[in-house]
Amino acid sequence: MRIKLLITIGTLSSLVLLSSCKKGPETIESKEQTGYQGQGKSPVVPTVDKPIQKQWKGVWAFNDSTTFFSNKFDGARLNGVAYDGNDHYTVWITAENTPINVSPWYAFQVWSKEAKEITVQINYQDSRSRYYPKISTDGKNFKPLDSTRFKAINPGEGEFGIKAAPESAELTISVNEKPTWVTAQELYTSAVVKEWVDSLSQKSFIDNYPIGLSKEKRTMHLMEINENTVTKKALMIISRQHPPEVTGFLAMKSFIETISNDSELAKNFRKEHTIFVVPLMNPDGADNGHWRHNMGGIDLNRDWQNFNQPETRNVRNFLVDKDKEYDFVFGADFHSTWDDIYYPIDTTVTGKKGKIIFDWIERIGDRLPQKKTNVSASDEIDPTMVSSKYFYVHHNMPSIVFELGDNTSRPFLKEKGKVAAEEIMKLLMEQ
Repeated sequence: MRIKLLITIGTLSSLVLLSSCKKGPETIESKEQTGYQGQGKSPVVPTVDKPIQKQWKGVWAFNDSTTFFSNKFDGARLNGVAYDGNDHYTVWITAENTPINVSPWYAFQVWSKEAKEITVQINYQDSRSRYYPKISTDGKNFKPLDSTRFKAINPGEGEFGIKAAPESAELTISVNEKPTWVTAQELYTSAVVKEWVDSLSQKSFIDNYPIGLSKEKRTMHLMEINENTVTKKALMIISRQHPPEVTGFLAMKSFIETISNDSELAKNFRKEHTIFVVPLMNPDGADNGHWRHNMGGIDLNRDWQNFNQPETRNVRNFLVDKDKEYDFVFGADFHSTWDDIYYPIDTTVTGKKGKIIFDWIERIGDRLPQKKTNVSASDEIDPTMVSSKYFYVHHNMPSIVFELGDNTSRPFLKEKGKVAAEEIMKLLMEQ
């Protein structure tokens, strides 16, 4: 028989190693089904273009033009503002189109000619208040809003998922003549990501180059980490198919920085492995402040079967070309969701080749026992539809969707990315 497992990893002592039909290190299950249970099976959806609603960009002026709101910057999402009196404002956030995953991104600036405190209530179209607000005075350095200045309205129920989120939220914000940014997560627009790519590419063994254009003609950049003089083994890493999923990007960023550092492990690993990275799969969505989709109105992580969108086609074409030259030994797609979770392909499908993914998950759990990580293994690979299944089916690489929690602490994200990189390097070197 087949067993589809959803598990939570803590310490090694809590693990039970199971397989379908026989004993062995095939899949992993904890004794209790606790923690985040994952999003379930992804529905098959059409990926041909759907219309989107581009937001109006401009400045809203209130209180006899002394208080202002703006969405005139990359990554902004603000669809309407009303003044309610007594320095209270209501803002509305709507999606680029529907139906859509409930990832209600928001980002706006607010300022006033007079220094004062205002209250801003955020309301959403067909959603609830998923993302805890971040505040910045320069648009680059963000920190969570002080909890004493956050009021949940109609709190939700449960621990995970949109029903657990409050219906809306009131924020108390100190404003003055200089803009304050209020955002769902830190701003990592295409320009900010390219700055990081260019900075890391100062290393002699890292190059970056375009692999195609997005729907709105933004360049998709790929990083190639290549000191390989021995074999033609390669890794494929992608991130940000969904614009709001910044925590996944931050873990990916740490993962790549660790592989690129000067440790003996990294230097030895790079002698035998080339790493290809697309850090921003959806530049249009990131710059337009989308909740989920690209400018074709499509969830890119449902388009790895039909390739109707240019962003997925660009990566597919790159892989088809490189597959003639390289043996791809590992692939990872970094995302964000309600809590940390891995989505591997079950070894009842991949056999011995896919076991490295589960060994990797175990090793990360061993080193980071302070936070349990959930695992939902799938034994279905048809249709490919999502990136990890396409990577495995068409390029024979062990692969995984690696998701980080929306509210996972930033220091832990960095540490987890570092540990994940170190452990996959060790495992691949041991093969």
